[in-house]
Amino acid sequence: MSSTKRRIAVLLSGSGTNLQALIDSLNTPALPNAEINLVLSNRKAAYGLTRAAQAYPPIPTAYLALQPYLKNNPGKTREDYDAEVAKQVLRAKPDIVVLAGWMHILSESFLELLDGRRSVEGELDLSTTKPIPVINLHPALPGQFDGASAIERAYEAFKKGEIKYSGVMVHRVVKDVDRGEPLIVREVPFIDDEPIDGYEKRLHNVEHEIIVQATKKVLDEAEPLQS
Repeated sequence: MSSTKRRIAVLLSGSGTNLQALIDSLNTPALPNAEINLVLSNRKAAYGLTRAAQAYPPIPTAYLALQPYLKNNPGKTREDYDAEVAKQVLRAKPDIVVLAGWMHILSESFLELLDGRRSVEGELDLSTTKPIPVINLHPALPGQFDGASAIERAYEAFKKGEIKYSGVMVHRVVKDVDRGEPLIVREVPFIDDEPIDGYEKRLHNVEHEIIVQATKKVLDEAEPLQS
């Protein structure tokens, strides 16, 4: 095993329970020889930032939100914001980027910088010649309930008798929302008369398992970046 730990960057917007699952799995058989060296949020109050700061050792954090960025940088666009997010990620030199409840659709400008199709202007040290994989956790099955509010939409479809189960997946991130190659897919059946919060709790428990499994799977497929 390489003495160089595999580096993970996590992007999130909320409470960070999936981040916690990753933290708890670090340097165990579930996620060996790994460290999280950046947690970036687009929401200042995201509790995931607190989880990172309270980890041992503390995990570096960053905050960058779209609207404040646009307000402070007149003339800049959403694509410029996504490129700035990419720059912050690239400074951490990760082997993988995990979107764990990141509630912002990243444009092509982010992916181009992460996979090496485009260089960072004026900062050649941030450019990568080796594509950095980006994966995302989505609470639905492939091709089912893409985008926001997937859990609520699936539950509503169940109540209408249209489906009997939904699920959760981790997939590679491409420009089309929630359409990248699925890495791990798990079905989660509905239970008659179960309230949505009961279903959501069971689904989140599955999420905590597969986000770790998918991260390990992708890291094992790639050699760690050398310092």
